[in-house]
Amino acid sequence: MNGAVARILLRYVAGALTTWGLGDQLSHDPDLVNVTATFIGVVAASGTEIFYRLAKAKGWKL
Repeated sequence: MNGAVARILLRYVAGALTTWGLGDQLSHDPDLVNVTATFIGVVAASGTEIFYRLAKAKGWKL
C-alpha cells in the first residue's frame, strides 16, 4: 500500500470515528436536527437542479 492510499484511508477512518462520536451528542438537540435536515434537503434539491441543467446543456435525454 502506498502512502497516498494510506492517507486517504486514514482520512476516511478519522471522519467516520468523529461522526460516530458526535452523532449521539448532536441527536439530542432538536434544533440542530431540524437545521441539519433542512440543510440536507437544500443540498439535495440544489444537486438535482445542477444535474438537470448539466443534462440540458449537454443535450442528454431527460
